[in-house]
Amino acid sequence: MEDYVLNIVVLGIISWTSTFLVTRRILRKRSLEFCNRVVSSIHATLAVILSTLSVQDWRCPVCPLASKSSPKQMQTLTVSLSYMIYDLVCCFFEKRISLDNSIHHLVSIVGIGAGLAYEKCGSEMVAALWITELSSPFLHLRELLKELGYKDTDLNLAADILFAVIFTFGRMVCGPYLCFVTLSASNPFVIKAMALGLQLVSAFWFYKIVRMVKYKLTRRAPSKNVPSNVSKAKSS
Repeated sequence: MEDYVLNIVVLGIISWTSTFLVTRRILRKRSLEFCNRVVSSIHATLAVILSTLSVQDWRCPVCPLASKSSPKQMQTLTVSLSYMIYDLVCCFFEKRISLDNSIHHLVSIVGIGAGLAYEKCGSEMVAALWITELSSPFLHLRELLKELGYKDTDLNLAADILFAVIFTFGRMVCGPYLCFVTLSASNPFVIKAMALGLQLVSAFWFYKIVRMVKYKLTRRAPSKNVPSNVSKAKSS
């Protein structure tokens, strides 16, 4: 691994931590989780932009497979690695530690770290970063709206559905294909293992998201009928 990569990782961790502290100072009345989700939204947006800019061939975004990473791809992955390390530490300060989220972070850190160490698989890893972070701003928007007082509103439901649709497209349509080509190419074993692990975590989250959407839609349907029933009772 190049020395400049380690320098960017250290600088990135300091930068993400500083961003959180500034956000925390500005939004003093908001919770620690709220401020962290603001930082996470910034990273997700930045990761999608950097991943898009680092694609080498738009005719085949995941090409060339198992090849040496370009400087842009290395920088993009380094920025996200520093964020993942920062966010994993933040997870331990939350009231309730999420096991699946912690596993996701560890898989991402090991996978990106291996890719940077081998200096290859840049196309596949940048594509994976784009796929995984595409839905993240909407994931965080759901929780931000709840703390802002918009829980159980049409706006919050719209954010839930939008998140579910984008997550499904990214992780359950594009994700399996990316996992397949990564496993099929001559990539290092650790890269293949992390690709499979990330897809399994995505499948588990997809199951939870389907249950969440189903619950919200079925719970919302009866509530829509309440006013009409009440008005009928009053008129009688």
